[in-house]
Amino acid sequence: MRIRATVAAVSGALALTAFAVPGAHAADSAPSYRAGVTKAQEAAHADGKAAFSTSAAADTGTPYALDATFSNIKVNGGKAIAVGISNHVTVPVTYTMTHGADVDIDAADFLTGPYIYKGSFDMPDNMLFGDDAATCTATSSTVATCKGDIDIYPAEGELLNSDAGTWHAAALAVAYNGEDWTSDDINWDNVGIADQGGFTSPNVQRYSKLTVNASPEPVKKGKTITVTGKLSRANWEDNLYHGYTGQSVQLQFRKKGSDTYTTLKTIKTDSTGNLKTTTTASVDGYYRYSFAGTSTTPAVKATGDFVDVQ
Repeated sequence: MRIRATVAAVSGALALTAFAVPGAHAADSAPSYRAGVTKAQEAAHADGKAAFSTSAAADTGTPYALDATFSNIKVNGGKAIAVGISNHVTVPVTYTMTHGADVDIDAADFLTGPYIYKGSFDMPDNMLFGDDAATCTATSSTVATCKGDIDIYPAEGELLNSDAGTWHAAALAVAYNGEDWTSDDINWDNVGIADQGGFTSPNVQRYSKLTVNASPEPVKKGKTITVTGKLSRANWEDNLYHGYTGQSVQLQFRKKGSDTYTTLKTIKTDSTGNLKTTTTASVDGYYRYSFAGTSTTPAVKATGDFVDVQ
């Protein structure tokens, strides 16, 4: 679900408004974890029921501060999160939850999980959650180690191109204490929430592709080889791949029988992401392009194209 932060006109407090509801991936037969935690976030950040959009007028009160904190959050093993245009991306997260002895983390209506957010914690531009609650294992009466996922569905409009780059990690826990989060009549005074951000997350990146074609094949020794290709990356707004312009890309060569590529030259992509250069044929081998990546786009190497030199 993509969450947009807005400012409530009545109270001036932060309200988290979901402008894309969970799609078919969210189980219809059971209450949605995402709905449960985001509804509690809205209530916690709202100064009065008029400040948030998804809770009905019958809802009353404000969630209390749950006695729980989070630490040791590790997202995707520290590796950047590359997201394409259609495939569901599952991002594993581990963290430690420390809680009061009176907090029942085994209760059926106790929810905890990780999420990542773009922008500031108090006013995020976007937030990405998991489909399901994390699984926690108690290591003492007040400490548990937790494992959860963040689920990303780029084809459902969860990301804008401007979302690529730096994100932050967070975790939250909600104790509903018998309140039904699917109800339109929740007494939020009975619900506790702990929501803690500011943790490091790897970048979220627009998945990249790189092609190469060396010709002619075969070619006589000493003749010119023309090497073309294209660098493209995911566009999350139209679900297509578009050329990545003005990027430095290395032309590399690997001699037949060798495992090592050497860089021949560096060129830049043109206004449509295309690449074109020439080199001189010397021995049989493989030509490829290699892109080092940027903060918004992962590194990628084309599969080597073999040229027979005669």
